Amino acid sequence: MEQILGTIGDAIGSVLGNPVIQFGFQLFMIYWVILWLATAYWAFRDLQIRTENPIVPYLAAAFIIAFTPVLFPLAVFAYRVVRPQERIGEIYERNLAEEAMLAEIEAIRHCPSCDRRVDPEWIICPTCRTRLNRVCPNCTKLVGLDWSLCAWCGKDFERLEITGTAAPVVRVPARDALPEPAARRPVASQTRTAVRAPGAVTGAGPAAARTTDPLADS
Repeated sequence: MEQILGTIGDAIGSVLGNPVIQFGFQLFMIYWVILWLATAYWAFRDLQIRTENPIVPYLAAAFIIAFTPVLFPLAVFAYRVVRPQERIGEIYERNLAEEAMLAEIEAIRHCPSCDRRVDPEWIICPTCRTRLNRVCPNCTKLVGLDWSLCAWCGKDFERLEITGTAAPVVRVPARDALPEPAARRPVASQTRTAVRAPGAVTGAGPAAARTTDPLADS
C-alpha cells in the first residue's frame, strides 16, 4: 500500500515538476489576480451608475479586494445580491414616463364637482349641473370662469363686474356755445323801449304820450 501511494506521489511530482506545467500554472495565477482586480474595478464602475453617493463605489471595490484572490468570487456573489437593481438612467426614464402619464391624465378635463369627464366645449356639466364655462358678452366665445378678460376680443370682465353698466358720457358744451355774460354784450344790442305814462290816452298826439329813452334817463 505504501509502495502504491509512493508511486502515485512520484508521478504527481514528476508532472508538477514539468517546466511546461509550471509555466501554465503561473499564467493561470496571473490571470486569476487580474480577474480579481478587474472584478473590483467592475464593481466600482457598476455602482457609480446605480447610486449618486460618491463614496459607496469605493467601498464596494474595497470589499471585493479584501476577500483576496482566493475568495473574491464570494464577494462578487454578495455584491450582486445587495446592489441596487435599477440604474440611475433607468430611474430617470421611469420618473419621466410617470410624469408624462400624469400630465396626460391632468390634460383630460374633469368636472370639479362630480369628477366626471367633460368636454372642453361644454358650458354646464350634464351630471351635476356645475357651470364649467361662460360666454363672452362681446364676441360670444367660450371663456373660463377664472378668466379676468377675454383672450379673443380683450373684453375686461373685472371692470364690467365692478361698474355693472357702462359709464355715462358727459358732453361738455363748446366754448362758443356758452352764453355770454350780460356785461360783455354790446350796447347796440340793447333795444330802446317806449314807456307810456300813466293815464296817457292812445292817439292823443305827441303831447299826450311821453317817450322815454332808458339811455337818456341814465
